[in-house]
Amino acid sequence: MESVRRGVEMGSERIKSFRKPTNLQSPRNTAEKDSGSWKKILNPQGSFLENWNKIFLLACIIALALDPLFFYIPVVVNEEALKCLDLDVHLEKIACVLRTFMDAFYIIHMIFQFRTGFVAAPSRVFGRGDLIVDPWAIAKRYLFTYFIIDVLSTLPLPQLVILLVNRSLEDQWQVTLVTKELLKYIIICQYVPRILRIVPLYIEVTRTSGIITETAWAGAALNLFLYMLASHVLGAIWYMISVERQERCWGDVTRESGYNRSLFYCDYYKDKPSNSTLLSLLKTYCPLTNPDNITDSKVFDFGIFIDALESEIVETKSCRKKFFYCFWWGLRNLSSVGQNLKTSTFVGEIVFAVVISVAGLVFFALLIGNMQKYLQSTGVRVEEMRVKRTDAEQWMKHRMLPENLRERIRRYQQYKWQQTRGVEEESLISCLPRDLRRDIKHHLCLDLLMRVPMFEKMDEQLLDAMCDRLKPVLYTEKSYIEREGDPVEEMLFIIRGNLVSTTTNGGITGFFNAVNLKAGDFCEEALLTWALDPQSSSHLPISTRTYRCLHSKQLQHIFRFYSVQWKTWAASFIQAAWRRYCRRKFLKLLREEEARLQNALADDSGVSVDTSIYVSRFAANALRNLRQDEAPTPRIPDAVNNLPMGYPVLQQPSVPAPGQPHLDPMGSGISSCHVVNGVPAPGNFQPMQMNSGNE
Repeated sequence: MESVRRGVEMGSERIKSFRKPTNLQSPRNTAEKDSGSWKKILNPQGSFLENWNKIFLLACIIALALDPLFFYIPVVVNEEALKCLDLDVHLEKIACVLRTFMDAFYIIHMIFQFRTGFVAAPSRVFGRGDLIVDPWAIAKRYLFTYFIIDVLSTLPLPQLVILLVNRSLEDQWQVTLVTKELLKYIIICQYVPRILRIVPLYIEVTRTSGIITETAWAGAALNLFLYMLASHVLGAIWYMISVERQERCWGDVTRESGYNRSLFYCDYYKDKPSNSTLLSLLKTYCPLTNPDNITDSKVFDFGIFIDALESEIVETKSCRKKFFYCFWWGLRNLSSVGQNLKTSTFVGEIVFAVVISVAGLVFFALLIGNMQKYLQSTGVRVEEMRVKRTDAEQWMKHRMLPENLRERIRRYQQYKWQQTRGVEEESLISCLPRDLRRDIKHHLCLDLLMRVPMFEKMDEQLLDAMCDRLKPVLYTEKSYIEREGDPVEEMLFIIRGNLVSTTTNGGITGFFNAVNLKAGDFCEEALLTWALDPQSSSHLPISTRTYRCLHSKQLQHIFRFYSVQWKTWAASFIQAAWRRYCRRKFLKLLREEEARLQNALADDSGVSVDTSIYVSRFAANALRNLRQDEAPTPRIPDAVNNLPMGYPVLQQPSVPAPGQPHLDPMGSGISSCHVVNGVPAPGNFQPMQMNSGNE
């Protein structure tokens, strides 16, 4: 009794819950509070959905290729003792399994659509927009857009026809008729929503990822596959109509002769003998005669379908033979735009021929256009290289350059093309965000910089700034990069190749020194000393290599902009300028006070001249004594004292950093300013030179 009572109470609680009003519009905060819903909602611009859309697009195309297999199920039995229509049971099983497997992709896609967020249209005015994660809003949007199309595309109607028709019909001969007719209309009707679903899916894939395939050859192969898919569909339809035309001929004969229609279905003859009279009539009025050789108007004209009947392709149960033969027929007539088709007066046959002609024009134009676009994209750089070489040849001819210079220019262009294939590395990196550029340069160049001993003690910010200034440069064989005595403008890091550095030590007779450098080495390290205290160096390199160069002005600017020592000097320089300003202001105040005192004494008529002169001299002596009392007290900034030992000596530069004005208009003298009795007093300041040492 206790269990019964608990059951009644639970049932009453459920009834009360049903009576409560249901809020169909879930508020946004409900989705935000549920942390699990955030994990289930998918971002439409995420990598997962991007890859899934590509997979589903390919699955939709494959599904379009598998559906026509149901058209090959009807088979014609054309023997001497029996003429009837039958079904290929083995092909039925294969087609059902493949169709069910492809329908699973549609079901999974529908599930994803119910869990995929979307961006509200009003929020796209500025920025990327707000992502809607409300499950009710997502479901409502999907139900009113592509839900009906997805349902119509996913319904397993062909499988149900094959499985249920055989069990529901009492007369076995009707199984072939009903199965053939239902499959024909179902496949054609479901083909339309499946094609319509591909169009928005293709737009979505191209919108999110920009491309369908990563390579041009894959894109060309995809367009060729679509052309072959159209040929396969036309071949399957041609096979189905060929069987129907054979059935139509037999139906006309049985109807005019007064026989039952069930006589030309093979299931009728399972336990009954064939009708010899009917067989003779079928041979007489349904012969497989070429349309050009028909002389009797009573003979049935098969038109463009005579080839399928004469080749006995409609009689075989070999799936491979039927598929390839019909595919070849569709590809041949689609490529020739149906020019070789000789139709009969049957309207449906004429319409089918017109469809082949129009489809051939459209698909052939699309194939040629897309193939040309994808294949030309692979040769764009080759064409650009050819144009540049032609322009260079014309320019060299116009300037009448000697043959040795022309040969060097040609060799450099050929070598650059072999190494880069027309891809400009700097242009690719410059289009990326700053953080990506910094990380890429850090990855490519940091190991090269760390080979220099001086760079090992520098901070990461300075190294990143130097990596950002490194540029790739190509040199051909026997190229002279620097000559002895020329100013050093670049520091070279060898990535690939060999380099020879020679010197005569300023032209001394009998002195010669050569150094062989290889990948991983560097030269022109004297440029680092120049960046700190400008100097020059001399080298005569000869190289066949790929290397990275760093311009001297950029290097100087890097050291002066990012170096800790130069930052300290700049701070001291600014402080000294401020103290000079304070001194000038203090002197100006003293002059104004002295002038005011003298004017007051001059205007005072009650004081004698001697008294005025005495007061003026007293004020002047007081000012002079006040200045002399302020002894020079050098002051060193705390930042300089706190610097660790081991840094190079950094003094005031002789030239400013590139693009920066000189900040010392009063010379190299630097003074300090003190405060005495609340009034700033002048004083001299000397910057401390840091002694270099080893850590």
